[in-house]
Amino acid sequence: MARRRKGRDIHGIILLDKPLGYSSSQAVQKVRWLFTARKAGHTGSLDPFATGMLPICLGEASKTAGFMLEASKRYLATARLGQTTATGDTEGDVVRQMSVPALTAKAIDAAFESFRGAIEQVPPMYSALKHQGQPLYKFARDGIEVERKSRTVIIHDLELVAWDEPLLIFRVHCSKGTYVRTLAEDIAGKLGTCAHLQALRRLDVEPFREADMISLDELERTALAGQQDSLLLPLDTGLESWPMIQLSGEEQVRFTHGNPAPVQETHRGKVRVYALSGEILGLGEVRDDHQVHPKRLFNL
Repeated sequence: MARRRKGRDIHGIILLDKPLGYSSSQAVQKVRWLFTARKAGHTGSLDPFATGMLPICLGEASKTAGFMLEASKRYLATARLGQTTATGDTEGDVVRQMSVPALTAKAIDAAFESFRGAIEQVPPMYSALKHQGQPLYKFARDGIEVERKSRTVIIHDLELVAWDEPLLIFRVHCSKGTYVRTLAEDIAGKLGTCAHLQALRRLDVEPFREADMISLDELERTALAGQQDSLLLPLDTGLESWPMIQLSGEEQVRFTHGNPAPVQETHRGKVRVYALSGEILGLGEVRDDHQVHPKRLFNL
């Protein structure tokens, strides 16, 4: 039996361009192996049928993942009008067919308008949302329909890219919790037909951008040359909108031991905490007591 490679303590974020067919968990394990990292996790899953940005946190960067779950996301989606599948994408059987009316870009954009802003969306059965401790997709596979409550999501922007019957290609900038499969089905309903997604690509996850993604092939080539660490972003890159404060002396000791430390900051709220030397110590929250309270400490 091959001996499992011992992981090393390495910290940072890699923006993987997840390939088609990989689950998010499989992608994380592949990246972890290429970095021989002791610890790795992602900041929000992508279905195997989807491609694109999957931020993967290595080592202590995993402590920032929970704070990035609220990030908005941008997608490029291709919907096939006239057919609905059981899963809302190409992985399910076709369960419904309808004719597709004659559509113009103007008519499509008029339909889009009703989906811009805050909307109510019912999560699909084929999703990882839990019911009685089990993900909904397990009930769906057993043919069981579970009643789901609608929830509010925000469509910041919705843009038509191309209409080539029966394919409708659009870009969407949306809030956390938005199901693009459901959005495509709802748009199709507004247009008088039905739909499923033929392709879905996540372009970016705030604050990260598409241009910074690394393909798995490129990562493998870089790892083969032993240079994969050069691709890592600093572990707090996803939280750069948080103000930065520095501590020294007794304040630094207090903070790194898990205790509040007095600060002169007028800012209230979440902050990144550094030593005067430039080393990041952790994440904290400045409260009205004029102290920074530790939320996450980094062991670097």
